[in-house]
Amino acid sequence: MTDEEFLLLNPGPVPVTAEVREAMDAPMVSHRSADFEAVYERAQDGLEYVFERSTLSGDATAAGGTALVLNGTATMGMEAAVANLVGESEEVVALVNGKFGRRFARIAERYARVRRVDVDWGGAFDLDAVADAITDDTALVTMVHNETSTGLLNPVPAVGDLADDHDARFVVDGVTSIGGDVFCIDDWNVDIAITDAQKALAAPPGLSAVYVTDRAREHIDGDRAPFYADLDWHLRKAGSHQTPFTSAVPLFRALAVAVEQIESEGMAERIARHRRQAAVFREGFAAMGLEGFPDAAGATVRSNTVTAMALPEGIRGDPDEFFDAVARRNVSISGGQAHLGGEIFRVSNMGHLADEQVLRGIRTVGEALVDAGVDADTEAGLGAARERLGVTEPVAEPDR
Repeated sequence: MTDEEFLLLNPGPVPVTAEVREAMDAPMVSHRSADFEAVYERAQDGLEYVFERSTLSGDATAAGGTALVLNGTATMGMEAAVANLVGESEEVVALVNGKFGRRFARIAERYARVRRVDVDWGGAFDLDAVADAITDDTALVTMVHNETSTGLLNPVPAVGDLADDHDARFVVDGVTSIGGDVFCIDDWNVDIAITDAQKALAAPPGLSAVYVTDRAREHIDGDRAPFYADLDWHLRKAGSHQTPFTSAVPLFRALAVAVEQIESEGMAERIARHRRQAAVFREGFAAMGLEGFPDAAGATVRSNTVTAMALPEGIRGDPDEFFDAVARRNVSISGGQAHLGGEIFRVSNMGHLADEQVLRGIRTVGEALVDAGVDADTEAGLGAARERLGVTEPVAEPDR
């Protein structure tokens, strides 16, 4: 149906640049060599820039912490953070309003006593209920900042204040926000922040990163953590730009290039671009007649890196024809997860998408809905999107 090149709009993995791909092709070296140590140092320096300067001003909001690269995806980082900070007699308050909040709670249940604050997936947290759950007996609070499964941006600053009031550690999954949106470690009282290479950092899947603050380091007990996830050991080795175990050398090289590209763009500029493109997706889809999911409320707002939309009633529950029509146009988007399968679709603007690629995503969704028998106004969607961008004609996609 199309001769357009493949466009990946899934909320991870996201497209990577040619330079990131090429970085993986260099000759193999030992993970204990000076060559590898130089790669680790580049990746660590770039990650610390991202973790510490994720603001609209570009000013630092964290200091004195350490970025660690882990040989595993962000679930490893989540487990490492929990397992190193609490033991079986301690209490964790886990906030759950989507798949990844639930995952955090399930991880914590293996290591400690867990009190959940549960709301419907896509619902907003009642901060009074959160305040009631966090007490002086709480050792750790876990929360997802940008809930990828529902496209919600949760109120981390307010919860961080509540955790700090009770001297509880605060661990935050910033997997689909760090590298694409504002994230203020010290201002939000975050002790350990977690992100993933394959999301807003725009690197290949397989690695994750955590930022361990100095205040968190005082509470880390690696002996009770899984052997592979002993953060004390990782911190000691990072001092010499090494990991405790064999590193995925090509992936580290790719990550080093990816974070250097982020620093070259500048976090302030990158955040502004992500916010603009997310608004383009939202306004374009709304103009063609679609309803957003979820219906954000209070301190909870729509994501700036993942856009979730309710599927129209005519194909809800049986959207295969729609997704097939998207795939025929050489575009990949995501459906809902778990019980939201068949209820929503999700698109990502993480990474280095050009505005024209966002417009192509809107056009593809509109045309695919029409193919599936939905009365969608594709031209109205494109018109609203272009108006939001301030353009009247599509701009050329960059070479990849």
